[in-house]
Amino acid sequence: MTNNLIKNMLDDWEQHSSQVKEQVSTEVVLNKADLIKIEALAETYDLPPSDLLADLISSTLLGIEEQMPYVPGDKVIRVEEGEPIYEDVGRTPVYMAAKARLEQKQ
Repeated sequence: MTNNLIKNMLDDWEQHSSQVKEQVSTEVVLNKADLIKIEALAETYDLPPSDLLADLISSTLLGIEEQMPYVPGDKVIRVEEGEPIYEDVGRTPVYMAAKARLEQKQ
């Protein structure tokens, strides 16, 4: 039992350490009503407002990436299980290219 607790604690420390290394600071402008909501949530969950805001932004960005619509074009880019897969002509490829370019700059 104790070994499992220690392993979980070490895993948590490792994850936290990795996350801290990737953190950067940036200025965010919010309206007063949203700031009050952030501060109320932070107080409710006993978290620093900056941590709560970072989690909200991260979760929202993941949700946006998951829900970006696929817009099929006319060009077939591959065939999977006998079905043609058409080039995405929506905003997803533009976003993915910009993200890759910005990640390379880091």
